[in-house]
Amino acid sequence: MSASRSPADREAAQAVVRHHAQLAADLDRHVGNLLTAADQGDAAGALRHRDELLRWLRDELLPHAHAEEDSLYAAAGERAEGALLVRGMLDEHQAITGLVAELETGNRPVRLAGTARALAALFAVHLAKENDLVVPLLVDAADVSLAKLLEGMHDLLGSSEVSNGGGCGGGGCGCGGDRAPADAPAPTLTIDPRLDVRQLPHDQRHARVLAALEALPAGGALVLVAPHAPRPLLAEVAARYGDGMTSEWLQDGPDVWQIRLSRRPVTV
Repeated sequence: MSASRSPADREAAQAVVRHHAQLAADLDRHVGNLLTAADQGDAAGALRHRDELLRWLRDELLPHAHAEEDSLYAAAGERAEGALLVRGMLDEHQAITGLVAELETGNRPVRLAGTARALAALFAVHLAKENDLVVPLLVDAADVSLAKLLEGMHDLLGSSEVSNGGGCGGGGCGCGGDRAPADAPAPTLTIDPRLDVRQLPHDQRHARVLAALEALPAGGALVLVAPHAPRPLLAEVAARYGDGMTSEWLQDGPDVWQIRLSRRPVTV
């Protein structure tokens, strides 16, 4: 096994993905607050939430982007198979920076809401490419140690230590934590059975969902009800089932997240 596929490198990759999930959850929360104020015609509230979003962007997201350029992107861009990918990722960083500038200069709630929503959508696509393309490229590179590359880089790993490993135990969950009350109303959106994990301890949620999915018959479905956007769990489901399981976001916060997970029917 090459050094790049060592347990330390796999842990480093998991730490990056966990931090990405935290960033995405935080961005969704800030954008959701701004959208709610704009929908309610609360101009003062929209500006206040805009300012909170900007502080978070300057303190968290933009430093993260800069750290990526100096480490992950620099290493991936040196490889023939990663050069064009990194060029596109850098272009997206420029687009993200442009949207941040629009937020800084805007003052109309509707315009701010549109810009914030565009930022969240672009960032979600951007993170998916980092998780699915950039990080695996470096993990599979025989001449790159991802763990050494990211050593001590708080802006890329957040509060998670590489030695924490994956999962949701010990307070190291990368799912974003409880973003809403566990008893927030969750409207019934489909006729499928629901799996509400909001009352479960963090370290039991992934196992409970995966067990329920394993029991689904071909063509069967369930609706996951969660207190935050469960991106790490969905990534785990995708890694386990591939195209055999589909996900559909039915409710994307701000108090409840509902995702319909369905096992593809067997074709003959």
